[in-house]
Amino acid sequence: MGELHVLTLIAVHAVLGVLAPALARPLGARTFLVMALAPLASGSWLVAMAPTVLSGGVVVEHHAWIGVLGVELSFRLGLLQWILAMIVTWVGTLVLVYCRWYFGPGEQARTALLLTVFAGTMLGLVCSDDLVMLYVFWELTSVLSYLLIGHDPTRRANRGAAHTALIVTTFGGLAMLLGIVGLGYRAGTLSLSAILASPPTGTLVTVSVLLMLVGAMSKSALIPFHFWLPGAMAAPTPISAYLHAAAMVKAGVYLVAALAPVFATVPLWRPVLLVLGPATMIVGGWRALRQVDLKLLLAYGTVSQLGFMLLLVGVGTPAAAMAGIGVVVAHALFKSSLFLSVGVIDHHAGTRDLTRLDGLGRKAPWLAALSGLAIMSMAGLPPTLGFIAKEGAFEAIANLAGGDAGIIVRLAGVALAVAVVFASMLTLAYSLRWWWGAFGTKGTGAEQTWKRPPLAMAAVPGALALLSLAGGFLGPQLTALIAPYAASVPTGGAGHGLALWHGFGWPLAMTGLAITGGLILFWTRHQIAAVQATFPRTPTAEGAYHASLRLLDRVAVGVTARTQTGSLAAYLGIIVVTLTALTLWAASAIPVWAEVRWFDSWGQMVIASVMVLAAFLATGARGRLRALLLAGVTGYGTALMFALHGAPDLALTQVLVETVSLLVFVLVLRRVPKFFTKRPLTSTKWWRALVAMAAGLVVTLVALAGLPARVATPVSEAWPRAAYEFGYGKNVVNVALVDIRAWDTFGEISVLVIAAIGVASLIFLQSRIGVVTSTAEAMEAREDELLPDSSPAVWLRAGQTLRPAARSLVFEVVVRVLFWVMLVVSVYLLFAGHNRPGGGFAGGLVAGLALFVRYLAAGRHELDEAAPFDAGRLLGTGLFLALVAALSPLLIGGSVLQSYEVTLHLPWAASGELHLVSSAVFDIGVYLVVVGLMLDLVRSLGSGIDVQTARRRAPVPLPDSSRALPGDLGGGR
Repeated sequence: MGELHVLTLIAVHAVLGVLAPALARPLGARTFLVMALAPLASGSWLVAMAPTVLSGGVVVEHHAWIGVLGVELSFRLGLLQWILAMIVTWVGTLVLVYCRWYFGPGEQARTALLLTVFAGTMLGLVCSDDLVMLYVFWELTSVLSYLLIGHDPTRRANRGAAHTALIVTTFGGLAMLLGIVGLGYRAGTLSLSAILASPPTGTLVTVSVLLMLVGAMSKSALIPFHFWLPGAMAAPTPISAYLHAAAMVKAGVYLVAALAPVFATVPLWRPVLLVLGPATMIVGGWRALRQVDLKLLLAYGTVSQLGFMLLLVGVGTPAAAMAGIGVVVAHALFKSSLFLSVGVIDHHAGTRDLTRLDGLGRKAPWLAALSGLAIMSMAGLPPTLGFIAKEGAFEAIANLAGGDAGIIVRLAGVALAVAVVFASMLTLAYSLRWWWGAFGTKGTGAEQTWKRPPLAMAAVPGALALLSLAGGFLGPQLTALIAPYAASVPTGGAGHGLALWHGFGWPLAMTGLAITGGLILFWTRHQIAAVQATFPRTPTAEGAYHASLRLLDRVAVGVTARTQTGSLAAYLGIIVVTLTALTLWAASAIPVWAEVRWFDSWGQMVIASVMVLAAFLATGARGRLRALLLAGVTGYGTALMFALHGAPDLALTQVLVETVSLLVFVLVLRRVPKFFTKRPLTSTKWWRALVAMAAGLVVTLVALAGLPARVATPVSEAWPRAAYEFGYGKNVVNVALVDIRAWDTFGEISVLVIAAIGVASLIFLQSRIGVVTSTAEAMEAREDELLPDSSPAVWLRAGQTLRPAARSLVFEVVVRVLFWVMLVVSVYLLFAGHNRPGGGFAGGLVAGLALFVRYLAAGRHELDEAAPFDAGRLLGTGLFLALVAALSPLLIGGSVLQSYEVTLHLPWAASGELHLVSSAVFDIGVYLVVVGLMLDLVRSLGSGIDVQTARRRAPVPLPDSSRALPGDLGGGR
């Protein structure tokens, strides 16, 4: 076993691809030659690995990725993978070289990037041993194919073809993903090689394998997924040559070839391929006879050939496997050559319409001769590689029809042989039609220009055509090469392999029939076309696809009209009902009530009863403020529960958060109607109450089911000791916030900063400093506001701006006393929180509440007097301090957010020592962020709305909703 470097090679493709736009500026079209180095390096490495692989060895590579799920970056290079990788890399190299002369300025950078990355993705796909990684590469090819087909997004044909290809292949990919999950679950591993070495059995395995077969069928355009491939011809010709001849469409063939040696005997596998394979051959060949676009003719021919390949590699006999791999190699050579020849013709003759091409063979005989070699291989004519591969296929099919099985199986084999021979007739007919249409002299008088193509550009399809010819003489060598893979198929005869001469027998007779019938079909092409024109229009897979999309659009519009009503209550109701129903169904089998202790003390029961009563009263309250206050009772009740359970920190924080929430909601409610509705309570409201109770029940059940389900020792049990030893604090809650789980706290304060910015932006667009900044603006205020008194002998300076009827002297006096007390308490909570209840978050809430009461007592001018600075500066400073506290330990060799204790010896201190903890800086940052958020809230929802009201810009409640003046709240009522 050697060491595989596939991951490195894939990275080379990715890096070169990313560099393509930068290289395209100085290099222009020569960028493609640089990009070709990536698949060239991969192909050269594969050649170096040939002795190991061809001697029966396997080259592997493993890298850990998602250990919990058992997913690895695992690659394996066996014989099958080596053959497909050789096709992907070497054809990819030639296509990129060809692109040097095909694409003009403006197309080079994007195309070079996508083609290079696609080549690396295909290499990863065929070499992946982990099924999840295989699926990742599988879907990446779909995405990259979408981008490549949609080469020119201004053309509707490109957009439509790209969408169709993406939807169809992604649908198959999702089916394949389900199969991967099921197969991996039953096998206990996601390693493809391990699964094939020890295949699981059972119904789930059968279903999973068939789902993976669906994915392969969609990728390789088997009926009923065949329609996406001809549409993909909207892509530039080199892209079609690579994606739809040598690479992407081979992904499904590869998957079937990899699974068939083990899973070809599962139910429905063979019937599906034995029916859909020949059907795809015939449909593709028949439709190819009608095309006048040379490229579209090849596209339908590709559909036909893909049906042939999937039939051979999937039928599960050694002879068919041998022939199938031979057809895969032959098809990659001749179809890539023909697509690239179409590109030469289109670029230098100005058209690829066979009705407009006349006598091109005389102008470019060398191109006609080389294309003729590729056509011979596609048609299965001797002495090409396509011929020996098709002869091997005929032998495998003849073995099925003439075996020792029962009469029904033999009749099925005969029907299969007839279908394949007829499809081969069609193949020869459309092959001759392509060559005649491109190079024949038709006498139509059609004129087309012809510019001699660059030699290097024409050499690429020529080299591929010559390889198709040379392969016909290498039958014994190819047989020896493919034999180890064919031997891995356990059932059926091995056949004679690939050779120019199999002797007299059924294979030769079938070849003779196919050639004779194909010549007749081509000779009578005009009559065939007339017959085809008389066929009635029948439902097609493409029509069904578009009809299903139209139906989906109509259903989506209907569902959207019914569900997207603009009602937040309706949206929340749908979410909550769905969650409740699914959770109750899942919890029905869990005994959650068995060991429930209903309460620890009667105090809990009293508090809980009050909370339940308040909740019920809130559901029936018509007034918004009453409902808000009743809902607040549940919050304060929760705080009392925390206090009864010995959690003063949580109780303090809950009280502060509930108070802030109430104040914020009250500020909002003054600009909405006083009542929810004037109508009596309807049944809808009772249904909402029922949904709310069900949601509460679900939360309770989840908690009851989750608590006893713990199987490991709680990590929090070690927190008290860690808080004291490493966080240097006795309050484990605060130490957890600023040390143990400080990363979470840093993320939370970042969210607070974003929330503050969002609130200010949504409510009003103006500076956070000084809502009224000039006398002129102040004079625009309403009649109940006066200018601030400049005299220093006032209790609250800005309070003089309110009319006397809107003021509360008692409230102003109380606020004058409480404001500084609250600030002192907030600072105390900030610094005492490391060892006692408190902390930066609680202290910041208290300071913010102090600003709230200044506003409530005397309005927005008083708030500006209390906080004459920008809230954004507080937010930014707090976040910056937290970041400094997080990173500063790195400067002294510590880790991020590591805490340190500093002891200062102070002779005048009571104990003689002062202990400081570095995490206090982080807590100060939290404190400033919370204060900044509170200031932003009161300025946005308080002062900002006041200014809008004064300027007649704020929404006014309905006249019958409330008689309260909009500014009354700011006057202390």
